[in-house]
Amino acid sequence: MPPTASHRAPDDPSGAGLVTVEFASRAIKAVRAIAAREILTRFRTVTALRKDDGSLVTEADLAAQHALAEALPRIEPAAVLGEEMDESEQRRIWEAGGRFWCVDPLDGTANFSAGVPYFAVSVALMQDDRPVFGVVVDPIADEAYFAVRGAGAWRDGFPLRPAARETGLGEAVAEIDLRRALAHVRHEIKHRPPFARRLTSGSSALAWCHLAAGRTDLFLHAGQKAWDYAAGALIAQEAGASTATLREDDFWAGPVWERSVIAARTPALFAAWRDWVRERLKGDGSQEPSPQ
Repeated sequence: MPPTASHRAPDDPSGAGLVTVEFASRAIKAVRAIAAREILTRFRTVTALRKDDGSLVTEADLAAQHALAEALPRIEPAAVLGEEMDESEQRRIWEAGGRFWCVDPLDGTANFSAGVPYFAVSVALMQDDRPVFGVVVDPIADEAYFAVRGAGAWRDGFPLRPAARETGLGEAVAEIDLRRALAHVRHEIKHRPPFARRLTSGSSALAWCHLAAGRTDLFLHAGQKAWDYAAGALIAQEAGASTATLREDDFWAGPVWERSVIAARTPALFAAWRDWVRERLKGDGSQEPSPQ
């Protein structure tokens, strides 16, 4: 379980020291309860609407975000940046820095609205532009993944450890979400995949967690918003996964609002996957794609 310090130590600028066992337990319990009350009770009973940017939103997204905005500051008094907020307010909270919560109240809204049982609630406590704690709850599977920066990752209290052996690229299972971006890379993956099998789940948060748990070996995404990766990337990294963006070897150096993903469970597999993707990326020009 997470470290037992009761507050952030003076020599701990990351803020991770504030995450106690009690803190983590309270946060996980709150997120689980909100997922059950606000999301599961509405599953297959509500319809989706299109937002101005073309993405989907449902009554469940809004209800869950409202509940999280009330519950999380009781655990750690800090602003809550949510996906369903106005963009100007999101940017104001992010740019103010310090500690704040970054939440996706319903990751996988398209699945949820279509009756597909694959979606999650994602919550991260940020210190400036890095997460110090993250929890992702899968209400259908009744699983909670969480991590503390520098202290490890867990699924329902069981540690998620680095893979015991390397997996060859040719035998790997890959989660891929490129949508309409990176036409050349998509063509190569379709016609000459370097891995054994691919899937596209429709939930970024769960894709990160399933990489952490060893249910997949590779991850590639054209571009995620902050709430898509804040908790999940921390969980994957603390479980031993290696991460980068399409252009940056340091994942956390990528663009905040449109961060691409190259990730793999083990170092050698990651190097092979990153090199394969970046070599094919040359056929798509030099621009980092925006989320679709």
